[in-house]
Amino acid sequence: MIELKQVYVNRGGETILSAISCRIGEGEKVVFRGTSGSGKSTLLKTLIGGQKISSGQMLFQGQPVEKKNIFSVRNSMSYIGQEPILGAETVREALLLPFSFKAHRHAKPSEEQIFLQLEKMHLRRDIIERKSAEISGGEKQRIAIARALLLRKRVFIADEITSALDPESKEAVMQCLFKPAHTVISVSHDPDWIARCSRILTIENGQLKESSAHGND
Repeated sequence: MIELKQVYVNRGGETILSAISCRIGEGEKVVFRGTSGSGKSTLLKTLIGGQKISSGQMLFQGQPVEKKNIFSVRNSMSYIGQEPILGAETVREALLLPFSFKAHRHAKPSEEQIFLQLEKMHLRRDIIERKSAEISGGEKQRIAIARALLLRKRVFIADEITSALDPESKEAVMQCLFKPAHTVISVSHDPDWIARCSRILTIENGQLKESSAHGND
């Protein structure tokens, strides 16, 4: 599904990613691990087209990712960051924000679909009337995840998304994301999250050092 071939990313005269090559198949649950500053988050941004590749190549569904198709590639993925920005005054507006754009207007969810997704995230229905500035970090994270799931994409790029969650909320999130049809590409230090992943990739100083199936790390 997604393949990187000898990818380099340079920024400000510094090499952030060096000779990254890997292939992630449809339905895989992959986690990247590494110390702070190793290049993990840059790699996730590269996968969603938010970071320009200095050299090398990225393929999506067997086709090279280029300027002419980067928008459609981005539209095939949902990105969830560690500190999500809801981008709207109320939770309701935040949940519906992506559906105000032409690319997603046709998929606007019903109110009942929104409520159902909130309940799966262990959030009360009446949270949609609250102001985004008033909710906790854990609630904000779950709202961002609910919004990503409402978009019904099959590829999820997730950057340390369980760090602000209690064990019960974390389990609810993992149950929703780790579906057989979903491809999940993530960065995490969470042992519970890592245990759900089928492959563990380690990045050190911008280089991919090892790849192991879960249970062999």
